[in-house]
Amino acid sequence: MFRPKLPDTPHVPSITTHVPQDHVSAPVAARPVAPYVGLGVGAVAAVVVVGVVLTALLAAVAIAAVSVAIAAVVLRSLVSNTTRR
Repeated sequence: MFRPKLPDTPHVPSITTHVPQDHVSAPVAARPVAPYVGLGVGAVAAVVVVGVVLTALLAAVAIAAVSVAIAAVVLRSLVSNTTRR
């Protein structure tokens, strides 16, 4: 009942043409790749070490913040108890 009528689209025939392509082989590297692989392993190890150090620092800051918050709550309760008495 409330379905819209879509306009009729004209049929366009598809024309495909085959273009021959000349495939050229990739040039062969003259330099060895081995030094670059060692450099990549060192870079990955450095990134992992930096990530571990930063994660440890973040955990230390979080633990320090929690301990300061607990100390603040304890001190607040001690101060409020002495003023009520």
